[in-house]
Amino acid sequence: MGAHGGRVSLLWRCVVRRSVLVTGATSGVGLGVALRLAGAGFDVFATARDEPKAEKLRAVAAECAVGLRTVLLDVADADSCRRACAEVAEATDGGPWALVNNAGVPLVGAVEDLEDAAVRQLLEVNVVGAARMARLVLPGMRERGEGRIVNVSSLAGRITAPGMGWYCAGKAALGALNDALRMEAGPGGVRVAVVEAGAYASAIQGRAADGLAALTGRQTLFGDMYRVAEAALRESGTRLPSAEPVVSAVCRALVARRPRHRYVVGRQAKAGLLADALVPVRVKDHFKRVAMGAPAHPLVEYAARRWCTPW
Repeated sequence: MGAHGGRVSLLWRCVVRRSVLVTGATSGVGLGVALRLAGAGFDVFATARDEPKAEKLRAVAAECAVGLRTVLLDVADADSCRRACAEVAEATDGGPWALVNNAGVPLVGAVEDLEDAAVRQLLEVNVVGAARMARLVLPGMRERGEGRIVNVSSLAGRITAPGMGWYCAGKAALGALNDALRMEAGPGGVRVAVVEAGAYASAIQGRAADGLAALTGRQTLFGDMYRVAEAALRESGTRLPSAEPVVSAVCRALVARRPRHRYVVGRQAKAGLLADALVPVRVKDHFKRVAMGAPAHPLVEYAARRWCTPW
């Protein structure tokens, strides 16, 4: 068994080949979850958007000495979702025991600077796609009388920052859908949980920075904010923690006898939620503006960028 399986508790090894479908499994949290579960003996179906990415995923799994199966999936495409779920259902005699909704995309920029097409794509991937996948796997879970759905979200779903309005709106919507689904699916034996993570190193920072770089070339009131945020995003990969705690939280939600309804991961996330609940709105707004580039006293700038930035 590879290194990813060696860290798993004995409880995991008691699980007999339960199947798990992991979306967005080619990098970051999705890849970590897929490898960890495969190393623990789960029957993992890891999704990739195209065959070259699927091939790379299989190569990484082989290097880690774990076995998993790849499935082509674009969560923003309804037909692709149906094909992927049908493929998994055929391989598992009815569908996966668990679904990990991890696929997601970033979108940064002021509300007035973002076009409808970009917003629709964000919501299609981060919200509609996750709900669609849940809808497709739920009948099989209910028929067996058990199952798990874990939605991977973010602190951005609970705390809004300037320049991230649509991304935060999508994560907030995912959290609301998670809560409704938990109540609706519970009587059928399906446990639903959400993992809300603080900032961790991933490819999403680079993609968000590229989006901001494109916006800085436009006529906008927020050019200075975008330049500060872009620099912070590109630098963040050198100081942010790894995604390991998020991977562990997702896996705990899958194997716990009674999973929590919500897993908040990281000191930044927990401190941020506490501050957001206690600090007056005007003060919060000021600190968040400073974190995104507004001028202020150096000590205020340091504090704001240390605690208020979403990366």
